[in-house]
Amino acid sequence: MPRVCAVSYLNTVPLVWGMLHGEERQIFDLRFALPSECADQIASGEADIGIVPVIEMARQKLEYFPGTGIACHGPVRSILLISKVPFREIRTLATDSGSRTSVQLSRIILAEKFGGTPRLISRCADLTTMLGEADAALLIGDAALRVDPKKLPFETLDLGGEWVSMTGLPMVFAVWAGRKDIVRPNFADAFQNSCRYGLARIDEIVKAEAGRGFEDALVRKYLTEHIVFELGERDYAGMKLYLDHAVRLERRAIPA
Repeated sequence: MPRVCAVSYLNTVPLVWGMLHGEERQIFDLRFALPSECADQIASGEADIGIVPVIEMARQKLEYFPGTGIACHGPVRSILLISKVPFREIRTLATDSGSRTSVQLSRIILAEKFGGTPRLISRCADLTTMLGEADAALLIGDAALRVDPKKLPFETLDLGGEWVSMTGLPMVFAVWAGRKDIVRPNFADAFQNSCRYGLARIDEIVKAEAGRGFEDALVRKYLTEHIVFELGERDYAGMKLYLDHAVRLERRAIPA
């Protein structure tokens, strides 16, 4: 059984619902971790397949399984840039230590829209602590969902919505990926079937995930309106564009 690392956030639950409760239970050896840890498990060989941040997929030269992932076609709600100062004045940014794709996305948007190149500080996801040490904070996943941007006395950007507005294309945050020899059509089919099983059972998921402490309405809206799980050509065009932007940003950061 391939060892599969899935992200422990709410946004992954529909993807793995079939692996937890459906016919795909007997196909994979499933475990959970933070997004950055899933990438590290692939790199170390501890896992064969993971829901991997797309920036790490590119860095590790992994192959992705087509058809499913974690994306948005507008505001994503769970990737928030929160700042004590105007975005053009951000000099230090505390980033969620569990994130990689979103860290690069924040750098891209700050550089290309606001002309900023802040110094990054990696911290655990605690907004008060992060803003105590930096001008701005990047929250992702469940930590971002626990914050209501409308009630914060700070500047806030939804980075998913900002990317879509800036480029006209979807933003893909993570995909199922692994080394070339493990990326097989039967596994891709299993990931798609598991996802479809979950999407057909959102009511079950909303009830099952009550232990995370979110209101049912927030969970339902997040999983059905903000996150896109089934990916098509426009999603992969957005993913390619994001990676192109990330490469250009890295090149500018390297002194000649």
